[in-house]
Amino acid sequence: MASTFPRRSSGGEPSSPSSPLLPSPASPSPGGPLGRLTGLRGAARFIRRTGSRRLMREPSVAVRETAAEHLEERQTDWAYSKPVVVLDVLWNLAFVAVAAAVLAASLGEQPAVPLRVWLAGYVLQCLLHVLCVTVEYRRRSRDADQDGAGDGDFKLSIAKHLESANTMFSFIWWIIGFYWVSAGGQALSHDAPQLYWLSIVFLAFDVFFVVFCVALACVIGIAVCCCLPCIIAILYAVTDQQEGASEEDINNLSKFKFRTMGDHDKLVAGIAAPVGGVMTECGTNPPVEHILSAEDAECCICLCPYEDGAELRELPCNHHFHCSCIDKWLHINATCPLCKFNIVKSNLDREEV
Repeated sequence: MASTFPRRSSGGEPSSPSSPLLPSPASPSPGGPLGRLTGLRGAARFIRRTGSRRLMREPSVAVRETAAEHLEERQTDWAYSKPVVVLDVLWNLAFVAVAAAVLAASLGEQPAVPLRVWLAGYVLQCLLHVLCVTVEYRRRSRDADQDGAGDGDFKLSIAKHLESANTMFSFIWWIIGFYWVSAGGQALSHDAPQLYWLSIVFLAFDVFFVVFCVALACVIGIAVCCCLPCIIAILYAVTDQQEGASEEDINNLSKFKFRTMGDHDKLVAGIAAPVGGVMTECGTNPPVEHILSAEDAECCICLCPYEDGAELRELPCNHHFHCSCIDKWLHINATCPLCKFNIVKSNLDREEV
C-alpha cells in the first residue's frame, strides 16, 4: 500500500494573460447594445480582495481566475457572433438616423449651448464604433475560414487603438454634453426642444447601459468567486462538447474514494501531523492511497471539504477535485483549472509512447 502526500501546488505554470474584452459590443461605446462591461477577471480579483479569508487561499483563487478568464473568452466569442454584431450595428445606425433626422428638423432652433455640435460628435462616435466592429468581425471570420492570422494582427491593433480612443473620447464627450445640458437649464426645452430632448435621451441611454453592464459584471464576478459550480454548469449546458475533453478522456483519469481519518487510524498509521483524510484509488490491487493534509482535503472548485465516501478525480498533474465538479469543467476546458495541464495532450502522448 503506497502512502504519499500529493504535490498540490497552487499554480504550476503561471496563468497565461487573457486578452481583455475586445472593444465593441462589450466595450464602452456610444449606443452599443451591451454598453460598458467590466473585465470579469478584474471583478473576480476585486471580490477576492474584499472577500472572506477562506477565498484568499491560493488554489481556489487560481481556479476562479482561470474560470473568469475562460468566461471572458466565451463572452468575447459571443460578442462577435453574427447576431450580436448585426444588432450592435443596427442599433448604432438607428442612433445615427434619429440624430440626423432631428438635426434636419430643428434647423430653426437656436439653443444657448452648442447642442448640435455635441450631437454631431455623438454621431461620429457611433459611426467609428460601427467601423471598428465591422473590421474586427470580418477579421475573425476570415481567420476562422483560413485558420491563420495573416495580416489580421495589424488590422486588429488599428481597430483596438481606434476603439480605445473612441471609448475615451465618448466618456469625455458625455461629460461635456451633460455640462452643456445642465448649463442651458430649462430654457433649452423652450428654445430648442427637439435638440434638448434628443440630448437627454442619448445621455440617459449611456447611463443606463453603464449601470446595467457594471451590475452584470459584479453579479458574474460574485458568482465566479462564491458559486463557481453554477457558472460551470451554465457553460457546460451551452458549450460544444468537442471544445473540451471527451467522455473517454475523462474516464481514463484516476478515480478515488475519500475517507476521513480518526484518531485511531492516525495512531495505527503512525501519523502525528494533522490530516484531512485518505484518497483510495478505485479498481487497483493493492490499493493506492494518498494521505491529504487538512488544508488539501477540499475541492478548490466548490470550496466544500471532502466528506466520507466522496468520489474524487485526480489529474495527471496530481491535483484532485470532486468528480462532479471537475468532470463538467473538463467537458468545457480540457486543462487543469489550477496549473493548466492539458489532459487531452497527455493522453495522446501516452498513446504515442
